[in-house]
Amino acid sequence: MSSAVPSRSGRVVWVLVAVAGALIAAFVVVPRLLANRTGVSFGGESDLRRAFRTAFVEYWQTGSREFTADLATVVDYWFRYHLAKAVIAAILLAVLVALAVRLWRAFLAAGSAGRGQRMMLAASGGVAAVLALCSLVLVLANVQGAVTPFASLLPMLTGDDSAPAAILAQVDARLADGTRTAPLEVMVDEFARYHVAMAALAALTAVCLVGACAFLWRAAVRSADRRSRRVLAVFGACSAVLALILVVVAAANTTNASDPVPGLAALFSGGW
Repeated sequence: MSSAVPSRSGRVVWVLVAVAGALIAAFVVVPRLLANRTGVSFGGESDLRRAFRTAFVEYWQTGSREFTADLATVVDYWFRYHLAKAVIAAILLAVLVALAVRLWRAFLAAGSAGRGQRMMLAASGGVAAVLALCSLVLVLANVQGAVTPFASLLPMLTGDDSAPAAILAQVDARLADGTRTAPLEVMVDEFARYHVAMAALAALTAVCLVGACAFLWRAAVRSADRRSRRVLAVFGACSAVLALILVVVAAANTTNASDPVPGLAALFSGGW
């Protein structure tokens, strides 16, 4: 790739690649370290799952809206964990977008380069763009988790291993007959907020993508170079498709937020 990119630009590309690699490693390792604090430490998801299940049973039995101390500890940990992941994913997204832009500019400028070099630049730019899309998904999912950490923990209650079956049966029964206890009201409210968060995030991202699509199409129309027009048009079309997908996601989450009980019941019955 370095031979296909001008020397100065090539150095910048390799720096961006190195930074992206470091951020990917940080995304896996760092959030747990940042979320843990003195007296609050979980060795892995299995530890967190056990702690949440135990705390949830205690919380359900209190009949109060206020979290117990143990549940508040787990929820606070999960908030910090998702916040760290969201920040790292957002930085990674910015780096990958910058990398993709540089690679595609190098591809467009490589008119006199060999076919192999141009294909390498195009493939590298495509990989960077796909990774940027994956990073965008991670940003959305982790911002949603940080906004509603309690709701994002609820799926950990399900499963075969040491699940609080009796408590889940009570939750399911209350959802079915419409009886509302204070903890269940909190669960329903948080579950609705969980979907509101994703609906808002998806809608905002869709608007940004529509703006990007308009910019790319305008640039394609104004470009005098045929290859540039083709690349810009492809990216514009991809932006439009992604915006449409996000509109569908926003609409589906809005529907779930307006009537959260069926979705919450499906979660506990294993159909969510």
